[in-house]
Amino acid sequence: MDHFHYRDGVLHVEDVALPTIAEAVGTPVYVYSTATFRRHAQVFRDALKGAGRVHLAYAIKANPNVAVLRVLADEGYGADVVSAGEMARALAAGIPASDIVFSGVGKTRDELACALDAGIGQFNLELEEEGEVLAALARDRGIRAPAVLRVNPDVDAGTHAKISTGRKENKFGVPIDQAPAMFDRLSKHEGLDLRGVAIHIGSQLADLAPLEAAYARIGELVAELRAAGHVISRVDLGGGLGVPYKPDDVLPSPADYGAMVARATAGWDVELMFEPGRVIAGNAGVLLTKVIWVKPGVTNPYVIVDAAMNDLARVAMYDAYHDFVAVEPGGERMTANIAGPVCETGDTFAMGRDIDVVKSGDLGVFRTAGAYGATMASTYNSRALVPEVLVDGDRFAVVADRIEPETILAAERVPEWLKR
Repeated sequence: MDHFHYRDGVLHVEDVALPTIAEAVGTPVYVYSTATFRRHAQVFRDALKGAGRVHLAYAIKANPNVAVLRVLADEGYGADVVSAGEMARALAAGIPASDIVFSGVGKTRDELACALDAGIGQFNLELEEEGEVLAALARDRGIRAPAVLRVNPDVDAGTHAKISTGRKENKFGVPIDQAPAMFDRLSKHEGLDLRGVAIHIGSQLADLAPLEAAYARIGELVAELRAAGHVISRVDLGGGLGVPYKPDDVLPSPADYGAMVARATAGWDVELMFEPGRVIAGNAGVLLTKVIWVKPGVTNPYVIVDAAMNDLARVAMYDAYHDFVAVEPGGERMTANIAGPVCETGDTFAMGRDIDVVKSGDLGVFRTAGAYGATMASTYNSRALVPEVLVDGDRFAVVADRIEPETILAAERVPEWLKR
């Protein structure tokens, strides 16, 4: 459920009409619903009530806006970060360092040191050398670094190849058959407090079966490690639950997922860690755009909008689907292609799509854009960096400014030898 709805023929976010935001802020602009973030956070948490001890760490990479993080911090969520920059955002939003999990395959030594000094709650180790370096850094500080070992269970998540992370050929984690010996070696380092294991097999999962299979493998590993004398108090099950992008998509609900988790982890006697991202943020945001032209085409007309692939990269990167609807539909339909102004054929959001009839100057939205939208934006073609707006009831605020090309240009320099 989200809080985007039509009222008197005009699309609203909670109690704010989208034309009001377009007039005040301009387009394109990301618009988020506070009520939707809160509801999704609560539904996911409630779904896991039967799973025992649980820690929720929102995956910041999905939507790192600091105002969004503050909303989720208020809902009791920690943070899953993959860079020192994301960690700084989590701390700025008021998330306690002890509730931060540092994931990622390429943590630098400086980032490890920075996270140790901040006192974060968990490091997810991706390779043995990383554990050795972290142990040495912690020992030099007279502390022990809380950590788990991320394993690769070699389970195909059945998702897009570019967001699959649990197959043996993926770069993430250590092979599960090597994990017991590696865990044993790392546990001997005095600078490490090795508490358990972690997995994450992919994103936008539409089927719970791969997750359950992966959890079964992890359960076997936990039993093996305990039999070897290790104390296992945490298992990080990652994230990955998908959201509906198409109107007819049917995906497992958080309740379905929670029931599976309770079944699959029964008897583990650990604190279960979760890193939801897309399932919290996806349907909490839209990309509001304006139609520039409706250009005649050979087969179908092209609806040229002022949003582009630099604002919403998922379609060009993953052939992703985002539903497009008019802000003030008139009831008629048309078959059209939807494209942006960037000088790339790949800057095309849809081909031969059945959409509301629109004309130059009309407003439309790409739905389900709250995750992996603004966070992946760029300034390609020297375009402005897209702004973000947060709505709460009948009020709204700009929570990330539009960064104009002039500002970006001002940060560049011409060396002395090229000046005239």
